[in-house]
Amino acid sequence: MENKTETTNIFGIRAIIEAIESGSTINKIYLQKGLRGNLFFELDKLIKTNKLTTSMVPVEKLDRLSKNNNHQGAVAQISPVEFFDLEELIEKTVKENKVPLFLLLDQLSDVRNFGAIIRTAECTGVNGIIIQKNGSAPVNAETIKTSAGAAFKMPICRVDHIKDALFLLQASDIKTVAATEKTEDSVYSINFNQPIAIIMGSEHRGVNPSILKMVDHKAKLPLLGEIASLNVSVACGAFLYETVRQRSLQH
Repeated sequence: MENKTETTNIFGIRAIIEAIESGSTINKIYLQKGLRGNLFFELDKLIKTNKLTTSMVPVEKLDRLSKNNNHQGAVAQISPVEFFDLEELIEKTVKENKVPLFLLLDQLSDVRNFGAIIRTAECTGVNGIIIQKNGSAPVNAETIKTSAGAAFKMPICRVDHIKDALFLLQASDIKTVAATEKTEDSVYSINFNQPIAIIMGSEHRGVNPSILKMVDHKAKLPLLGEIASLNVSVACGAFLYETVRQRSLQH
C-alpha cells in the first residue's frame, strides 16, 4: 500500500485521461461547468465507463485546486492509499482467520466520521472495510489524519454497490448484521462469535432499505436519553466492541 499522507491533485484533461487509463485510484473529478470539446468528450466517456464520481464546479474552485495552474477545466483527486480487491481479501481472510470480521459503510459521507471508524476498526481487529465507489466519503488527507494513520494499516475495498459485497460475503458464509433502529433486536442479542460483517448506514438516512432486506440480522443499540440517535462513528464503536467482548469470552 502506498504510504502518502496527502491527496494528490492532478489537473489538465489529458493528464487525467492518462491517470484513469493507467489504473490510478481516483477519488473525485471536478469539472468546469459548460466544458466542451473532443478531449472533454473522451474524458467523459472514461468517467462513465469507470463509474467515477464527478462534480461540476465554477472555474474559481478549479483555480484553487490547481493553485492557478492551467487546469483546462478539469482537476482530479487521486487517493493517497491503494484499495484492495474484495474477493481476494475475503478468500485470504477466511483462510487465515478463524472468525472473520468485516465492516461495510453504506454511503457514509463525512470524512471525519470515516477516519474515526477506520481508527476504531483497526483497534478492534476488523479484517477489512468495504465502501461504495459513488456517494461515499473519500480517503483523503483529512480522513487519514482523523484515523491517526490507521488508513494505511486497514484494508479498504471499494465496490460498485454495497449489494455486491453482501452477495460475496454471504456466499462465503459470513453473516451480515445491519445497525438500525428499525428492529426490536438488541445488539446484545446477536452472536458475534462467528464470521460477521457489520453494516453501518449514512449519517442522515441510515442503512438503505434495500440493504436491510438482504441482511441476516438487524440490531440496535439501547438509547436511554431523549436524543433519538448516536453519531455513526460512536455507534460503530459500540458494535465493534460488543464483538470484541463476546469473542474475548471464548478465549
